[in-house]
Amino acid sequence: MSVQIRPAVAADLPHLERVENEADALLVDLLQPDQWHPAPTDAERLADGGIILVAEGEDSAVVGFVHVLEFDGGAHLEQVSVLPAFGGRGIGRALVEAAKDAARNAGYDRLTLRTFADVPWNAPFYASAGFVIEEPTDDFHRMLVETETRLGLDRFGLRVQMGVDLGASRRD
Repeated sequence: MSVQIRPAVAADLPHLERVENEADALLVDLLQPDQWHPAPTDAERLADGGIILVAEGEDSAVVGFVHVLEFDGGAHLEQVSVLPAFGGRGIGRALVEAAKDAARNAGYDRLTLRTFADVPWNAPFYASAGFVIEEPTDDFHRMLVETETRLGLDRFGLRVQMGVDLGASRRD
């Protein structure tokens, strides 16, 4: 299946919530939490700002997306989700690569993320895309760690921060 990755438009936003909730079902099945927070609504995601790219299937349906937050001079990969029916086809990897390109084109030299260390489609996947484990060193990333702790995510497994150097900005 070929997909086109493009910037999200307003009409895509309602689909992102469904895509993330369906993709999260795989994580919920693995981790077995008592409860899991649903994906942000389209209004909440829009309020977060940043860069949102979608993977559009041959029938123009949104089958995945990536959301990169922009903060005080940095870029953070907040979410990558692909509908489970389209998993294993390289769509997630294409979205991550597109996110790296978009962050680089926006002038960022690094992209970070936080994820579960031992979930195969989390840290091991991101490592295969060039991300390496690193320590949180700024207020934004320490706030993410505090939020994860408050939500109790650490009870489901080790959480790690990862980052990748993007090289020189193309906006120079």
